[in-house]
Amino acid sequence: MEDPVLERARSRGEELGCTPVGTGAGAALRLLAALLPAKSVVEIGTGAGVSGLWLLRGMPADGVLTTIDIEPEHQRAAREAFAEAGIRGNRARVITGRALDVLPRLTDGAYDLVLCDAAKTEYDDYLEQAVRLLRPGGAVAFDNALWHDRVADPAQRDETTTAIRELGKRVRDDERLLPCLLPVGDGLLVAVKRG
Repeated sequence: MEDPVLERARSRGEELGCTPVGTGAGAALRLLAALLPAKSVVEIGTGAGVSGLWLLRGMPADGVLTTIDIEPEHQRAAREAFAEAGIRGNRARVITGRALDVLPRLTDGAYDLVLCDAAKTEYDDYLEQAVRLLRPGGAVAFDNALWHDRVADPAQRDETTTAIRELGKRVRDDERLLPCLLPVGDGLLVAVKRG
């Protein structure tokens, strides 16, 4: 069950047409942020701030979320959600731009967790950037890894489903990573960068 701040953020997201992470995926992200413990997180796809709230609630009090989105409206909604939740402004670094233009400017090996929840057809490129950005023992997570149960159906061959299916195989076969597909929400693919 989500609190009123998360419910309002989710509602704003739906109004803006950006689908927030489900409650189960959010809870899993909060747990992952707490387990790491993630002091430095990159989020690709700010949306209206729902996943950012979940992540920040799992991060240490001095942790910083760097969140990237191409839509300034989404980021305004996220800032509103963060302020409503009482999150200090210096804990969320909001960057407007295309993720694949912004990510190369971030520091190698400086992050504990990378969440990918933006253009699904770019997930493969996000993976390479995430592995570069993560410290050993850090984790990358991809939301919508089941893509409305389409990924497991070989008859589904649209571009998005195929991209997510190929990402799963690539993560599974990447010796730098230790993966697990969590069946929460629409599927959360998590992989730890080996030391």
